[in-house]
Amino acid sequence: MLYRVLIVDDSTFYRRRLTSLLEKDPSIKIIGHATNGLEAIEKAIELKPDVITMDVEMPIMDGISAVSRIMKQAPTAILMFSSLTKDGAQATLDALEAGAADFIPKKFDDISTERPEAILFIQRRIKAIARQRGMTIRRSTPTPSVNAPSQRPPAQLSVGGLQTKPKIKISTSMSPMPATGKRYKMLFIGTSTGGPVALQKVISQLPKNFPCPVLVAQHMPGSFTGPFAQRLDKYASLNVKLAQDNDRIESGNVYLAEGGKQMQVTGKGAFAKIKICETPKDRTIHYQPCIDFTMESFNSAYSGDVLSVILTGMGSDGAIGCSLLKTKGATIWAQDEESSVVYGMPKAVVESGSCDRVIPLDDIAQHIINEVLG
Repeated sequence: MLYRVLIVDDSTFYRRRLTSLLEKDPSIKIIGHATNGLEAIEKAIELKPDVITMDVEMPIMDGISAVSRIMKQAPTAILMFSSLTKDGAQATLDALEAGAADFIPKKFDDISTERPEAILFIQRRIKAIARQRGMTIRRSTPTPSVNAPSQRPPAQLSVGGLQTKPKIKISTSMSPMPATGKRYKMLFIGTSTGGPVALQKVISQLPKNFPCPVLVAQHMPGSFTGPFAQRLDKYASLNVKLAQDNDRIESGNVYLAEGGKQMQVTGKGAFAKIKICETPKDRTIHYQPCIDFTMESFNSAYSGDVLSVILTGMGSDGAIGCSLLKTKGATIWAQDEESSVVYGMPKAVVESGSCDRVIPLDDIAQHIINEVLG
């Protein structure tokens, strides 16, 4: 498959270097360039790219305004290039809210020195959001009905020598499924690509009387998580805060993991606390925060009294953690493919066999409310 990309940036150097580096992958073709937001809109309509890479700060029209217009006139998967500053974080979150699919930090050193891992990272992001966008456009059949078998049986995952088998319920209606009657001590949500918008949709609908604390791990740079927590707090009835070391875990609060660090839970029940730490040197962990790493700590703190929801994201982070929690009796849900920006993490959870329910994004909050409060 050939992925057609439009590059939007007012820097001649950046346009040229990004073109050269992206086209090192034979499946990526740069079909055009734009130097400002207004030109980006015109070329998006004319060229119909699969993906647009978009700078934030540009003359004539900025990237946020361009994203909003493009999503109305020529909907396209848009990847934002963002500076790692507080202002850059705010602008990026605005762009995601306007319809951008994802963002990556804009690091001139990675581009100028051609760091192989950085180049591969950008190439993979572009192809991932292009594939999902293409599937969404092409998809014409409805989501399978409740308990409908998939065409290919999900793979089994071995956890501690145990083989888990999928028994998945797929929600297709606005009405949530009947509550299981289980009582929970914690709601956990893990997400990555597409997560900021998905989290805002879910967290903003949880009521003020939600009876258990909420922990959230979102793959995001450290400079972004503080502004993101503040943004979520503006929309939520619950108190949303950036998780701090030694925070008591209490109901009425949403604790967002800090980017660039790892989050764990220590203690039990009313004495449970958050621990913020560096990635252990003896562990090979690619994400900060890592969803699997965070979930490992729930076993001793909450055992199976956890409702875990894995939202949109690239990769498979969360699949191992969900399987471990499932052996303790936890409830595991995943976002469905059609509503995911990238169906990587939810898919991995489904294929692990630990997933109890697959739910469209628009329905997840109501399912949570019904399950926890029902």
